[in-house]
Amino acid sequence: MISAPLLRRCCCLLSRRAGPNRAAWTRRTVFLRGGPAMATGGKSSRPSIHRYTNRLINEKSPYLLQHAHNPVDWYPWGQEAFDKAKKENKLIFLSVGYSTCHWCHVMEQESFKNKEIGKILNDNFVCIKVDREERPDVDKVYMTFVQATSSGGGWPMSVWLTPDLKPFIGGTYFPPEDGIYQVGFRTVLLRIADQWKRNKNALLENSQRIMSALLARAEIGIKGEDSPPPFPEVMARCFQQLSESYDEEYGGFSEFPKFPTPVNLNFLFTYWALHRASPDGARALQMALHTLKMMAYGGIHDHIGQGFHRYSTDQRWHVPHFEKMLYDQGQLAVAYARAFQISGDDFFADVAADVLLYVSRDLSDRAGGFYSAEDADSYPTAKSKEKREGAFCVWTAEEIRRLLPEPVEGASERKTVADVFMHHYGVKEGGNVSPAKDPHKELRGQNVLIVQYSLELTAARFGLGLEQLKTTLAKSRERLCEARGHRPRPHLDTKMLASWNGLMISGFAQSGAILGKEEYVSRAGRAADFLRGHLFDVSSGRLLRSCYRGKGSSVEQSAVPIQGFLEDYVFVIQALFDLYEASLNQGWLEWAVQLQRKQDELFWDAKGFAYFSSEAGDSSLLLRLKDDQDGVEPSANSVAVANLLRAACYSGNMEWVEKAGQILAAFSERLLKIPVALPEMARATVAFHRTLKQVVICGAPEGEDTKDLLRCVHSVFAPNKVLMLADGDSAGFLYHHLPFLSSLERKDGKATAYLCENFACSLPVTSSQELRRLLLL
Repeated sequence: MISAPLLRRCCCLLSRRAGPNRAAWTRRTVFLRGGPAMATGGKSSRPSIHRYTNRLINEKSPYLLQHAHNPVDWYPWGQEAFDKAKKENKLIFLSVGYSTCHWCHVMEQESFKNKEIGKILNDNFVCIKVDREERPDVDKVYMTFVQATSSGGGWPMSVWLTPDLKPFIGGTYFPPEDGIYQVGFRTVLLRIADQWKRNKNALLENSQRIMSALLARAEIGIKGEDSPPPFPEVMARCFQQLSESYDEEYGGFSEFPKFPTPVNLNFLFTYWALHRASPDGARALQMALHTLKMMAYGGIHDHIGQGFHRYSTDQRWHVPHFEKMLYDQGQLAVAYARAFQISGDDFFADVAADVLLYVSRDLSDRAGGFYSAEDADSYPTAKSKEKREGAFCVWTAEEIRRLLPEPVEGASERKTVADVFMHHYGVKEGGNVSPAKDPHKELRGQNVLIVQYSLELTAARFGLGLEQLKTTLAKSRERLCEARGHRPRPHLDTKMLASWNGLMISGFAQSGAILGKEEYVSRAGRAADFLRGHLFDVSSGRLLRSCYRGKGSSVEQSAVPIQGFLEDYVFVIQALFDLYEASLNQGWLEWAVQLQRKQDELFWDAKGFAYFSSEAGDSSLLLRLKDDQDGVEPSANSVAVANLLRAACYSGNMEWVEKAGQILAAFSERLLKIPVALPEMARATVAFHRTLKQVVICGAPEGEDTKDLLRCVHSVFAPNKVLMLADGDSAGFLYHHLPFLSSLERKDGKATAYLCENFACSLPVTSSQELRRLLLL
């Protein structure tokens, strides 16, 4: 265990009772004055005239602006705060969260708006507030510390640092006052302040030991003659580990809480593609498709407003944590589109379209970018004074009966449309949320819609035809959606991040290609234009991390723009490759290759190999880390392996293949022991060892014979293929980098496909049926 002496000291420190002295509040004069009220999340009362305004009022982040009127003297992460801590010899209290974080709202309401707690913070600490989505580099450093020294992590993250930014104690949410099972935030603050006065040297020594341990733990790199691990062993073990954690009844890979994990589903699809004829292959596909269906039936899926909530608090995917994140929507659109591509079941295509409808309507900026998230909390009514989680999304039985009173024509019994709807979606008169999943009693008497029965069973129950039932339910959902539109909407985080926009561009581009929806591909192209216009510095060739919705339809940047991180580059590069394959516009290919070179320059570890998550040179960052886990988003190095292999196929640069192998070697120990922690990287081992299959089509882009071959390529799930169109002037970039393409010709004047590996091509194919057969080999 890291820093055992410190942990024992902290446990002792937190077990003592709080002192009696609580000085009366006096307002600090260092606070800034003025500034408009911003939209807030959380359980705060409605905005009014603000008594306090701190430095965060000058920031662009919606999360920081939510705290701009706290009585806490917040600083943004930066030199001003660091200098103050050193000058006054004060500890730093670092609070990290994001604008749609439910428990961040709770802690703000309970503690950061509390005048007495504010005074304790201001008198004893320099207080820094960080938006984890703006500064994932800062978040990862201190989350690594919290996870290493406690039983877990999460947000809000609360960490105490020495004036030179070294952590010595941390946690997540703290209630304001002492309880039976947890020490209160007020008590923690007073005891840490006391320890700093009485035992400063001991705290400094412990913080130094912690940093030494974290530095050793953070080192990921090649040792000796390591080489990429063999893919059969990695894939087999990852499949075994996923199988062992799989929920046979409800799908997913944990009991609860349950998160959508597209990285697991994509791995299973790839495993199935490699073992189509085996029992394990069939099980892998069943696990993925069953999970996707159960999620779509569950309350984690918004049946009225579309899209998916962040996670389910229960095993059945029923009661969600209601915030909606852009990164989930982007990845899930791809997962459902791939499920349709493999199964041919329109159900999955409909869910993918549902997700993209939600993003197009509710998370899209007029300029073309995508917003980050919608909050879980909102006001139940226009007159409400406090927000509640899920208020925008839940229903009482009485409401539904009032909205759907019509009798059902042809039903076997005298029933209303409400009866049919409530039966199908599990609505109960007293609410369908278990008290165990509603600790704050915000959902008492409310219903979270969940598909309880198949369409066939519901139709049989009421003596209805299947098409009549579908129409009835669709019209009912429309009416509820209209009614919900009159409720106060949740807070919208209008921050636009390069990385998450990249994931969403992939969602639109891949779904458009697979489903044959040109409007999706066009939307992806518009978003890529947005990235190039607002999150790319042409002069330096660098990506920027974030921008923000301004007044009217404007887009704004921070006074000092945040430079892009590794995840921004890998997700944008992946998106541009996906967009090229969907649109065949080589401009996207050229930009992707340009960004790959810049990524190598900024983040590559020439000594230990693989990519660092952040650039060198920031003295405020104590660690340069390499993520070693695929979570709700795939890790950047996992995606980088596939990107490098794709980039090599399009450019002929074999150094990128070598780099991909070096990343796999750097993570080989983890891939061999617990590949379930890196399922995205595990499936990339297959692409590395077996090489990607280049599908080259020679034909006029607008020709029907060309389109037929392209539709064939997009209809087949072949996880290790890349697609390119080689046709005269439209293939200038490819001809320049891949001279062998100029020797490929159309056969008998027809559009022709070639399957190439290592730039050596097979016999030409003009039949889409034959092309499909070859792709499935």
